[in-house]
Amino acid sequence: GQPHDERTRSRGSAGMGMKPGRWALKDRRWEPVRRAALRRDGYRCQHCRSRLHLEVHHLVPVREAPELAFCLDNLLTLCRVCHTEETNKELGHTPDPARRAWREAVAAWAKPNRAERRSQRA
Repeated sequence: GQPHDERTRSRGSAGMGMKPGRWALKDRRWEPVRRAALRRDGYRCQHCRSRLHLEVHHLVPVREAPELAFCLDNLLTLCRVCHTEETNKELGHTPDPARRAWREAVAAWAKPNRAERRSQRA
């Protein structure tokens, strides 16, 4: 398939309230290449190795290089948390260490340790 030019991109992007680059996710070519990226990466986040809430990230954003929107070499499997962190870095947002610490503390609290699970089974 051919990359979108300015005319085809504008039809499905900002004019319809869509963020720049989002048109690629509506294109019929997206799902097959998305599945290929997930398969290639072993259905694991390539940053933290999680298997939960996987998303496919464009290394070079579609808004910057629409010709790479469906290029497997430009895709990386990430979990939702890692994908958000990568996107925030791209956009120049600085992470809030207090928020990260809070998120990690809640996750640790919510996950019972092995000894507790064994005692609950007995």
